[in-house]
Amino acid sequence: MKYSFLFILLILVSGCASTTLKNQSGVDRKQLLLMPQSMVLGMASDSYRSALQEASKKNKLNVDPFQVNRVKRISNRLIANTSYFKPEASQWPWEVNVQESDEVNAYCMPGGKIMVYSGLIRKLNATDDELAAVIGHEISHALREHGRERMSTAAVQQLGLIGFAAYISNTNNRNRTNATMQAVSLGTTLFFALPNSRTQEREADAIGLELAARSGFNPFAAVTLWEKMKQQDTKKPPEFLSTHPSDDSRIRELTDLAYKLKPLYESSRPR
Repeated sequence: MKYSFLFILLILVSGCASTTLKNQSGVDRKQLLLMPQSMVLGMASDSYRSALQEASKKNKLNVDPFQVNRVKRISNRLIANTSYFKPEASQWPWEVNVQESDEVNAYCMPGGKIMVYSGLIRKLNATDDELAAVIGHEISHALREHGRERMSTAAVQQLGLIGFAAYISNTNNRNRTNATMQAVSLGTTLFFALPNSRTQEREADAIGLELAARSGFNPFAAVTLWEKMKQQDTKKPPEFLSTHPSDDSRIRELTDLAYKLKPLYESSRPR
């Protein structure tokens, strides 16, 4: 048991690094990155291809040429500045598509595979700056390799639970064992998985805002965007049980950061 623990600890230490360069938004956290990057990129590419095929079959892919061109124009301005945070991102095979859907959402898979849902544009009546805030946020998840980090964290969690189960299985009280395992599983979710996910969301907010500012988009648009988002769903769980920061927390943090990044925006915006 002791040597297994030391082996796991060695893996954790050797697998920690920050995926982005130091930046004005202050994101410089060491991350657990055990999964091979090539594996994650391959999985992301396959998933994106599948999503495109499914949307195309339903005639919901890139339906509105004006909308698609608008999203691509905004995305390309952001993509042009990703190398400030991750130099290799300039070599990614970026793709940008729009899917017809009522869902208010967007995503960017590892390796730069962007999808924006039309509901985000239509339901929020989003401005270019607000769209840049959303797309910049999603691009930041890819830059920070949050998907790879979540896969690595899940692997360690599973390994940890298996080890703990093996340890307590020596007891003769099966009910106590089951109850203990349930408590550990719940504790792992509440105090490890969810806080990490909220950390990732805050990092994507921060880097996304700086990326938008560097690309000449008003960082305060992120504040107006989340004020609109707040009106969309009034049945969210409390922040303690959520993988996302609460709207009020998010708006407050984005406002503070927008003021900090305002000079960067002023020097970068189109004249």
